[in-house]
Amino acid sequence: MMDKTSMIFNNPIPKKVIKQANKSKKKALKKFGDDTNTDYKIGFKNIDALDFIGAQNIVFSDKNEEMPKNPLIVGNIRMGFGHYRISIAMASCAKALGFTPLWLDLASFDATGSKWIRSQNDLYSMGSRLSQKSKLFNHFYWEPLNSEGFRKITYNAKDQKNTELLVPIYKNIDKNIPYIATHVWPSQAAIHAGMTNVVNAIPDNWPMGLHLSEGSIHTVQTEFAYLGYKMLNGFDKKELNGMSSNDLKMVGCYVDHELLVNLEEDNKLRLDRINNNKPLRILMTVGGAGAGFDMFLAMIKHLKKYVDEKKVTLFINFGDHKNVYDKMCQKLSWFKESKTFFNEYDKFKSFVTDIRNNDAEGIYSIYNDDIFKAVYSTNLLMPVTDLLVTKPSELVYYPIPKVFMRHIGGHEAYGAVHGSEYGDATFECPDIKSLNSMLDRILSDKEILMHMIEVINKLKQEGYYNGAYECVKLAAKLK
Repeated sequence: MMDKTSMIFNNPIPKKVIKQANKSKKKALKKFGDDTNTDYKIGFKNIDALDFIGAQNIVFSDKNEEMPKNPLIVGNIRMGFGHYRISIAMASCAKALGFTPLWLDLASFDATGSKWIRSQNDLYSMGSRLSQKSKLFNHFYWEPLNSEGFRKITYNAKDQKNTELLVPIYKNIDKNIPYIATHVWPSQAAIHAGMTNVVNAIPDNWPMGLHLSEGSIHTVQTEFAYLGYKMLNGFDKKELNGMSSNDLKMVGCYVDHELLVNLEEDNKLRLDRINNNKPLRILMTVGGAGAGFDMFLAMIKHLKKYVDEKKVTLFINFGDHKNVYDKMCQKLSWFKESKTFFNEYDKFKSFVTDIRNNDAEGIYSIYNDDIFKAVYSTNLLMPVTDLLVTKPSELVYYPIPKVFMRHIGGHEAYGAVHGSEYGDATFECPDIKSLNSMLDRILSDKEILMHMIEVINKLKQEGYYNGAYECVKLAAKLK
């Protein structure tokens, strides 16, 4: 296993930081056990919710099963919904280009490295929730950590050491299989394990040392991110050696094949609904950590009058967080009267198909305790809705008009800047007043939404949304 901690892109790491990184790994081994010599056999299990792309989950097995034909591995973790959503986009485009997508969720195993990931995810989720409750915590700790703390190249050194814990999971995986990671830890782990065709798909627009995985091809979605990573700008107080053209590629936005193949027709139907004064279809996505609840509550309460007047139809995907739906019902007594699709995925898919060319009225709540179905419900709704209300996370880059809520973590703010500058989204609305004001304006001025739709069509023609296809081509060394 090559050392990736003491030197990162020809930039030496201070001995003090290296010592701290080694200490962190030793602490994890003591807490979660040492499985260095464990022989994890691997098998494959169909992912029913993603059967349309033939995705199979890599699982531990009693014996090594035969690898599917023409495989491409999507290495990921669950941290909120974002990395899962990007992973589905990669798997979708892999299928479209002739590969069998294999899902490798490193947090899902009973292994030392997996336990370490879950512990880190728990801490991040707790911090995310606390940042929404405490302005002091958010201002003095959470925002600086997510923008400047994770930005430092020294932060990468500690992660590089800890992701060595994940190597045993890869023991029986062919090291030459094309591999795309949608979080830096699966990328670092794959490099430590000797994988040879690794793409590290960076999710955010704000360049951070956190996302570095030397030995992989780093892909970014924007020119702003490209220059930041090229120079490793702001990753240290002194100027650093940057990344080469072999290490870094600007590919465009990571979007599913299914969301692109009929995009022009989806936009035509949006314009038809607007011109015929049909209810504006608004989609809201409740994040995996349930953050931003007060904003969702205020928007739903504000939009109720528009729903009653049949000017708005509201879709709310609660993901796999029914507790957030229950809380909404407690706060709004009338909300429990909304139409629901709870663990009724087939019925929900039929409903989505029906409303593509037919009317839909009222408020709809969606929930599923299966993580894949929970995440993909938003994907199913995007083509048949007119406006997405979301925090500026991974959904910044999706081809649907968007209203941006306040960011959670400083790194997300630059996604909102990018979306508003490209024109398929609003600027960030940081509070309840500005959010409701923006919704009122869009409802009263049709030209705003129509302009966004025209921009999306233009960006599609330019290949702006083709990033996931490009990642697959890079991993598989296709021209």
